[in-house]
Amino acid sequence: MADTGGATRLHAPPLRVWRANEAPLRPDGEFVLYWMIANRRLSLNFALDQATGLARELDKPLVILEALRAGYPWASDRLHRFALDGMAVHKTATDALPVTYYPYVEPEHGSGSGLLGTLAARACAVVTDDFPAFFLPGMVRKVGPRLPVRLDVVDANGLLPMRAASKAFTAAYHFRRFLQKTLPDHLMARPAADPLADVPRRRVDLGDVLEEWPAADPDLLAGGADALGRIAIDHEVAPVDARGGSEAGRARLEAWVREDLGRYGEARNDPDAGATSGLSPYLHWGQLSVHEIFDAVASAEGWNPGRLSDRTDGKRSGWWGMSDDAESFLDELVTWRELAFNTAAHVPGFDRYQTLPEWAQGTLADHAADPRPHLYPAHAFEAADTHDPLWNAAQRQLVTEGVIHGYLRMLWGKKILEWSASPEEALATMIHLNNRYAIDGRDPNSYGGIFWTLGRYDRGWPERAVYGKVRSMTSKSTRRKVNVDGYLRRFGPGGELELDL
Repeated sequence: MADTGGATRLHAPPLRVWRANEAPLRPDGEFVLYWMIANRRLSLNFALDQATGLARELDKPLVILEALRAGYPWASDRLHRFALDGMAVHKTATDALPVTYYPYVEPEHGSGSGLLGTLAARACAVVTDDFPAFFLPGMVRKVGPRLPVRLDVVDANGLLPMRAASKAFTAAYHFRRFLQKTLPDHLMARPAADPLADVPRRRVDLGDVLEEWPAADPDLLAGGADALGRIAIDHEVAPVDARGGSEAGRARLEAWVREDLGRYGEARNDPDAGATSGLSPYLHWGQLSVHEIFDAVASAEGWNPGRLSDRTDGKRSGWWGMSDDAESFLDELVTWRELAFNTAAHVPGFDRYQTLPEWAQGTLADHAADPRPHLYPAHAFEAADTHDPLWNAAQRQLVTEGVIHGYLRMLWGKKILEWSASPEEALATMIHLNNRYAIDGRDPNSYGGIFWTLGRYDRGWPERAVYGKVRSMTSKSTRRKVNVDGYLRRFGPGGELELDL
């Protein structure tokens, strides 16, 4: 379903674009600059459509600055290597294209200061990515007014533009109803499959800029231990086996659709089944577009938009006109993921405890003094040093692989809540562990999962100690629902099967 025309798209859809300053467009500038910070891909990217559209309109060459800071929170060998994998792919791809690709990796915090302003001073316009979480929104708001040229900020996060909603939704059911009413009007507005095909075929000499801020060399883009060791980041969190980049993400997508889509609904909650897509890291780093994932599923289903239901009842299945497995996956990919982006975009301080629903804060406060049979400090959680082998296994998977199986990730969060001195402390622990170790962390979707464990998007349940009316989970109940024997053998030191009650 992707738009393969390339040259027919002039700009991104207006609802996806906002201006971060009042500076003018300068037709006499040397080039159009795409400051790639979140949508780290060269296709199916509305932000790149906006940049290439401006380049064609002004008949100016395109410069793509893909920068990687050293001083962002939780910066580590693991996160850097995953990003560098994608940058290496971009370098190879653009070597044969009429664009100037500039990969810059800060050796230490602050080394890149002044780079964007220097490039912007020569540019006709700057285009960047609209990502509503982590340090990126604050960085864009801070930088925008300082630039001497127009800064367009473009939302390429989901099937639905974030600004299509004027409020934050508090439950998946209500957001799903909104999607069913609204998404058909946006579903066919496609990002270009090959946006670089028709840009003006001229490269830009960045000589003086490169002298002060050298582009990443091949050794650094390869992400080896020696190269990473020269960057001032956390070297204790090692890279994972999974490689980053659009090519790796696309290979994973194709294999999953071919082998596992047809059993997703039944097997996705089983840690030993291997039915989950494994695509969240590539979505987080912007190396895969949600449009590309949707297209792959739709193609496998032989789907066309005429199969959409007219219903707007908020039910989880039956609206797309696809198989139960595909609809189950799309509910995760579209409803739950884009609900989390909706929250991040519309709730100031969405990652703070005070933004939980009032009922959740109230019931957790009512039970703040409840006895807790097990209490662990943050370092014990990080070391997977609790009494519960299944929880320890989930934490070991996070530390070693950078992900936790989706079903066990819920249990992981619920038990941190139960075993912490306060829900506020539990939230801080979850955010730290997730953002330090998860290659899909620091993302609205992962914050959505963390806050779900504390009651966001949920309703009140029968009251229990510590949890109050917030939904609880136990390892024993998890063991009854799914088979974790193989999981414990893989991630438990002795394959223990004695589980917490």
